Amino acid sequence: MVQGNSIASANERLARQINQEARQDPNSPYARKLVGIANGNVVVVADTWQEVVDRLRQVEPDPNRCRCLEASVDYDRVEEIWRASTPGSKTRPGCELRNPTPIRPIQIQ
Repeated sequence: MVQGNSIASANERLARQINQEARQDPNSPYARKLVGIANGNVVVVADTWQEVVDRLRQVEPDPNRCRCLEASVDYDRVEEIWRASTPGSKTRPGCELRNPTPIRPIQIQ
């Protein structure tokens, strides 16, 4: 078993390995699946996030020792959000990017 911060590193390495395999091989058992990792081991491969969370909580109650990923996703791809409309705004569909104004990035603590 892996200890301390090395658990997070082991989970990260395994997640990258699984995602790389899933992106390269569409027949991989992980391709287009949700994967839960705890303590450096795959503990669940599922179709819903609820299944992943339920199984991870059974195996490892400490979320710091767990990691989830959606296999086959390109996590290195950068997506820019130019504008977010507020609920009830009068913006017409298709007009959101006519005069793009970048929004400030926020930090989540």
